[in-house]
Amino acid sequence: MQKLELMSPAGSFEALMSGIKAGCNSVYFGIEQLNMRARSSINFTFEDLKEIAQIAKDNNIKTYITLNTIMYDHDLRLMKEIVDAAKFHGINAIIASDHAVLNYCRKIGMTAHISTQCNVTNIESVEFYSAFADVMVLSRELSLMQVADIVREIKRREITGPSGELVKIEIFGHGALCMAVSGKCYLSLHSHNASANRGACIQNCRRSYIVIDKEEGYELEIDNEYIMSAKDLCTIDFLDKIIDAGVSVLKIEGRGRSADYVYVTTKCYREAIDSIYEGTYTLEKIENWKKELSTVFNRGFWDGYYLGRKMGEWSKEHGSSATKKKLYLGVGRKYFDKIQVGEFELETHSLKVGDEVIITGPKTGFIKTKVEEIRMNDKPVNEVKKGDVFSMKVPEKIRPSDKLYKWIDA
Repeated sequence: MQKLELMSPAGSFEALMSGIKAGCNSVYFGIEQLNMRARSSINFTFEDLKEIAQIAKDNNIKTYITLNTIMYDHDLRLMKEIVDAAKFHGINAIIASDHAVLNYCRKIGMTAHISTQCNVTNIESVEFYSAFADVMVLSRELSLMQVADIVREIKRREITGPSGELVKIEIFGHGALCMAVSGKCYLSLHSHNASANRGACIQNCRRSYIVIDKEEGYELEIDNEYIMSAKDLCTIDFLDKIIDAGVSVLKIEGRGRSADYVYVTTKCYREAIDSIYEGTYTLEKIENWKKELSTVFNRGFWDGYYLGRKMGEWSKEHGSSATKKKLYLGVGRKYFDKIQVGEFELETHSLKVGDEVIITGPKTGFIKTKVEEIRMNDKPVNEVKKGDVFSMKVPEKIRPSDKLYKWIDA
């Protein structure tokens, strides 16, 4: 039985390395602006592709480029350049929804995956898209029972993709959910001429609203709940059911998220997936994973529509409900390999022995550790302040300009 593939988001080199360190099997990322996180993520460039491909090869992971916006005629040249570059550098697949992208991938023999933007909700759609793709991300509105039925029917009909292998099914396992059907939203376009379907969503659904009685002018503020802002999806407590349904790929949402989010979510889902195959998946572990997941960005958790819910659960507050937050302190300067000590410059705030810190960087990815000892001028000190240059034990190599943060209760 093939193990469930865990796919992590990569909106930066920090996030890319964090996902790899936490145990992902694959990453997905955007190049230039033709993807659904064109506004919210710092997307990679053509020049980055060679390095990304080499990092993936060195770490034995797969790479997927999201090219999943709707395409206008003036986008087609850039689209083709991205697909050509992806094929040249050995990127594993293009995640697409526009038929122009799928058609071009088929013409040049580049592997394509069907984006959730295609809203695949039935076996006939799977059969149609099998002419273009080996993997399909199903619509987020399906129940797990519907997903299992589709997987079963793929096997019964022996529906194969361009590779000749049976079509694989991918679903979203964790992260932000949009109020619209699999992201097909026009609210941002109507209000600010910024199309969500072109990757430019301003997320105005996440705000609070006032309702006005048009006849008499009375205003009512919608209290307690952000009525268009869904809680985040979390499936870690029924991952065994997802595996039983025959899902091949589990995707973590979050290309606009930071390295700590990518590391923590990937680590928790890696451990959960492994524990299911090892037969050690328990309620106690699930509670610990959910507690850890709550430390990084989230709007509260619910199980989406997988278990048969009819209506979404809505967030009760603006922004994140994370139980932890980062406080920027300063930057790394050098690392002494033999003694596993890093030297840092504190640019703001203070740091004490006993504090928890995280370090992120383009090659370092993510490190979390507790400050056991601080040394200044080769002498132990209990605290350092703004402007101080100091050293402390770090379990892994750090690089100059890596960012140092204090990890504190929110």
